[in-house]
Amino acid sequence: MMPSAKLMSMRRGEGWTMKYVGLLLAMPPAMLAMVFATTSFAAGADTEAISKHDLQAKTQFCQDCHGPSGQGTPGGYLPIPRIAGQTPEYIERQLLAFAESMRDKNSSVGMTATHSVSPAMRSLLAAHFSSLNPDPIADGPRDLVATGKTIYEEGVPEANVPACSGCHGPEARGKGAIPRLAGQVDSYTERELAGWSKLRGQNPLKVGEAAAMKHVAHNLSSSQIAALAAYLGYLKR
Repeated sequence: MMPSAKLMSMRRGEGWTMKYVGLLLAMPPAMLAMVFATTSFAAGADTEAISKHDLQAKTQFCQDCHGPSGQGTPGGYLPIPRIAGQTPEYIERQLLAFAESMRDKNSSVGMTATHSVSPAMRSLLAAHFSSLNPDPIADGPRDLVATGKTIYEEGVPEANVPACSGCHGPEARGKGAIPRLAGQVDSYTERELAGWSKLRGQNPLKVGEAAAMKHVAHNLSSSQIAALAAYLGYLKR
């Protein structure tokens, strides 16, 4: 079956976006001055000139918490997720969700800068971090990995929990709006699944795609969540 013209156009646009980000971050200032004097960047339906300085400033803001390679930061109360290798569409949607106060309020305190991020800048940031591929932190309990693998691949039928691989893919790479889970920070995955109802869908008027995971997270026990988080934390891209 041949892909539609619209889909082919979207794929070409995503590839061009990632190449554009690489060029922006690599170009010397003199060359950039000439480029931005005559061109602009198209992101989705928007066309907006993004300077190297602006992109670097926003990228640095993200790196301050998520790490220089977007690998994430483990922690107790507020672990920071891995965004490296994440699907561009998912990153963009989460930036928008923070701006619209649809994510948990504690995290939003550190994400207030997303309110001033334009759609074009969201696309550039998403393309940049999606292109990164550092090794996972992999700090979860290794003795739980086998159990987590079984849950991921087979689900928990007696608890009405479907196989995670059905949506996130056999290698947990995600696709489009469905996020990549491979290599995610163990403590972050555990925190999100354990407190899904409180951390997602904060705006009752805009529940969004977070609702699809609500019953899955609710039906997992704490030990099953820990095992699943450990397994995903060791997966590489």
